[in-house]
Amino acid sequence: MKIGMIGLGKMGGNMVLRLTQGGQTVVGFDRNPENVALVEAGGAQGARTMDELVTALGEPGQRAVWVMVPAGAITQSVIDDLAGRFSPGDIIIDGGNSNFKDTMRRAGALAEKGIHLVDVGTSGGIWGLKEGYAMMVGGPEEAVERLRPVLEVLAPAADRGWGRMGPSGSGHYVKMVHNGIEYGMMQAYAEGFELMKAHEGFNLDMAQIAELWRHGSVVRSWLLDLTAEALKNQADFSQLSDYVADSGEGRWTIIDSIELGVPTPVITLATQMRFRSQQEVSYAGQMLSAMRRAFGGHAVKTLEVGKQEGLVPEVEPGQHPKVAAPENIPTTQGQGNGTPAEQLGETGQQRVTGEV
Repeated sequence: MKIGMIGLGKMGGNMVLRLTQGGQTVVGFDRNPENVALVEAGGAQGARTMDELVTALGEPGQRAVWVMVPAGAITQSVIDDLAGRFSPGDIIIDGGNSNFKDTMRRAGALAEKGIHLVDVGTSGGIWGLKEGYAMMVGGPEEAVERLRPVLEVLAPAADRGWGRMGPSGSGHYVKMVHNGIEYGMMQAYAEGFELMKAHEGFNLDMAQIAELWRHGSVVRSWLLDLTAEALKNQADFSQLSDYVADSGEGRWTIIDSIELGVPTPVITLATQMRFRSQQEVSYAGQMLSAMRRAFGGHAVKTLEVGKQEGLVPEVEPGQHPKVAAPENIPTTQGQGNGTPAEQLGETGQQRVTGEV
């Protein structure tokens, strides 16, 4: 089938290339003309304006556009723009990390115009071009079935790695929980390796341990595979800040757990640790230091130099995923596309709610 793609960054651009390689006809649009040129070089059709994109998609009622832009206001503006151009029967796919409540609200508004909204929680990152994407799909059965040819090509296999979760909003909801679990897994690995590294008396080899755990261990995973590869290549973390961005899904998972009365302590603490990493100086820590001196007369440290942080730009579409490997991070140059918040994945943090 023919499908449009709005947003040709490291996810959207690679998805276009995978679709094209899989025999699908794709029309790509992005505000950055270099990204459009990249997908054109890969065999896709490029569009320089929204009008050009919509016109290239064919007859009204049969059109489909995949939106792959940062969550929040940007996604809302693109969907609003498409809603003014589309006709009953057309499909808008939101493949970003939107809040599921926003998706339900948007789906209701579009349904009044006869336009389908399909939400696709998409996982796979920069390795998706090679390995395929896991896709959690929400939306009307009829619309999802029309998109089957596209989903089967994007997935690791036609019959694996994708499925319809339920009505509109369910795809983003499952992806939200998926990312919350991811927060917890990453935090557990990081804490465990930090603890072992601190036990200097054993002189433990982190690379050896990571590689060992990959085979037969109950904690083996793809995250561990990537970690082992980085340690094997003697990645130097000393040049990295300990700032860890959060794109919103961890926050939303915690909020949902509170609303449903379901405890999620691991996800909650992992998300809180990300918040702590984002503080240049902790006011709470400064207060603790002052209180400790006040009651015990203990020595304290004064702040001499605050953190001076730069931004290593995101991976460009079409680049090999190993460009993002930890051992390659310090040598990466350039400004990247979009604002730092967009590149860090922080634009979806604001929890925009609607009556659903």
